[in-house]
Amino acid sequence: MTGKRAVLFDLGNVLIEWDPRLVYRTLFQDPAEMEHFLADVCGADWNRAIDGGKPLMQSVRERQALWPRYAEMIGLWATRWRDMLPGAMPDSVAILKELKDQGTPIYALTNWSRETFPPTRERFAFLGWFKDIVVSGFEGLAKPDPALYRLTMERCGLVPAETVFVDDLQLNIDAALTVGLDAVRFTGAPALRQALVERGILTPR
Repeated sequence: MTGKRAVLFDLGNVLIEWDPRLVYRTLFQDPAEMEHFLADVCGADWNRAIDGGKPLMQSVRERQALWPRYAEMIGLWATRWRDMLPGAMPDSVAILKELKDQGTPIYALTNWSRETFPPTRERFAFLGWFKDIVVSGFEGLAKPDPALYRLTMERCGLVPAETVFVDDLQLNIDAALTVGLDAVRFTGAPALRQALVERGILTPR
């Protein structure tokens, strides 16, 4: 018999593929320069600030001023962000549907720009399956800030020890553990399903 513990999902690269290389791979002749661009010019900390609520175009203009050599490339972050989202990850969405169909409470906690999330929500119908989605850009906080996890627990009425959090990034998993969540790092749908089976949330196939 399956349990009724809640499952809290990250979205990017768990349920929806996100990869800026899909845009930049065809524009950089040198792969090493592209990796430098994605690590140092439009890196994780810069993108996390956007996810935390900073206006996208303001962030782009500031970065263009700092890195004028890459001004055109930086601008694509705002104009071609949809191309960085090629589609849903069907095997993960199948697990989500299985959880929904058996009555397991499902929620989402995502680092996402407040400007780009609404059209993304319209694009992917399965986002309507969640009881609630906490979006960093609307809260002014971003993972791995523990305050965002605590806000999510309170807003969704969740008990950390009774909630399984799924995310693809280890730093977000580590932060979840500090607030008492049962956290599973996403490495693929088969491993996720097995982790949920081991917790009695899904039944073995």
